[in-house]
Amino acid sequence: MQLHRFSLSMIFLVILTFLFLQCTTTSNDTENTKDAHSAANATEKNASDSTSMSNANLIYPQEKHFKNMRQLTFGGDNAEAYFSFDDSKLVLQVTNKEKGIECDQIFYAPIPQTANETFDMKLVSTGKGRTTCSYFLPGDSRIVYASTHQAGEACPPPPDSEKIKAYVWPLYPTFEIYTANLNGDILKKLTENGSYDAEATVSPDGKTIVFTSTRNGDIDLYTMTLDGKNVKQVTNELGYDGGAFFSPDSKKLIFRASRPRTPEAIQQYKDLLSQNLVAPTNMELFVCNVDGSELKQITELGNANWAPYMHPSGEKVIFASNHKSKRGFPFNLYMINLDGTGLEQITFDDSFDSFPMFSYDGKKIVFSSNRNNGGTRDTNVFIADWIE
Repeated sequence: MQLHRFSLSMIFLVILTFLFLQCTTTSNDTENTKDAHSAANATEKNASDSTSMSNANLIYPQEKHFKNMRQLTFGGDNAEAYFSFDDSKLVLQVTNKEKGIECDQIFYAPIPQTANETFDMKLVSTGKGRTTCSYFLPGDSRIVYASTHQAGEACPPPPDSEKIKAYVWPLYPTFEIYTANLNGDILKKLTENGSYDAEATVSPDGKTIVFTSTRNGDIDLYTMTLDGKNVKQVTNELGYDGGAFFSPDSKKLIFRASRPRTPEAIQQYKDLLSQNLVAPTNMELFVCNVDGSELKQITELGNANWAPYMHPSGEKVIFASNHKSKRGFPFNLYMINLDGTGLEQITFDDSFDSFPMFSYDGKKIVFSSNRNNGGTRDTNVFIADWIE
């Protein structure tokens, strides 16, 4: 999903202890689904109340690439919003404990076209377990996402940070990848192997899914066709490879990766992985062909560089980074050429901007941010015109 692409709950512990991860159990599917729909209705009302907000309140003066920004969600933790192929809808993951959504669930909504329209979200996951990393499939009537719901209705427990003494992400082996229609009906289970399978995205040509899995004992990228067949391993170097997206021509992959090098770092990585955990505080960006060939590291900035997405030209990458920080945050968006030159800061928030995606026509950008949250811990989704 990100963070996983990351689970939202994982992201915010990084911002506050290096963001968040707190998840409690839910009662049952009926109650959880009911509460999730209530959250969507509440979000719609909040959005309606805020449509007159000045654009100046949302865009910082240095953010020259943005115009006509609009806040789509109001309250809770909303992230990993990704465009449909026709650029008319977004699918995203939401946690809102005040509304009964105890850990990430998947919603979608049409993108408002006028000031009077609201971002009217509809639940499309089951309301059970934890979900992450949703994406539209060709035709925009189906989505793909990862979920733990078949292993239990409750949110899986977070890692015990006091016991582990480190900031880590869980790699729940109960995450499997599913397709569903926009009514929330599960259509097909694409993976089933008792390993972490998540972080799926779809190629622009609509033929291939890339995802992250621990099925080989490490955390690597794989591809498969839309029916879950023809699975091929893409990466094979020790370290966490994840959050991959395709280039506009569907020929390359851009992703984040950790690469432990010292004996101590390698041992720590392996020890955590044996517990289905990974420490995400040091990641850089890599690019390769879809088959894994011509692998190249793009960044060498330090700290966490992640959530990359290719510019419509296919020659640059936008991504989130805290490389300027000594305390874990802020995270802001940056752009860099595929050869590692021309680093440019895009956003200038004092807390958190991440999960960028350009619309398929290249005219808009969507991302998640802590801006304009009234001093709360809320993360919301914003959309803007993209200006070169």
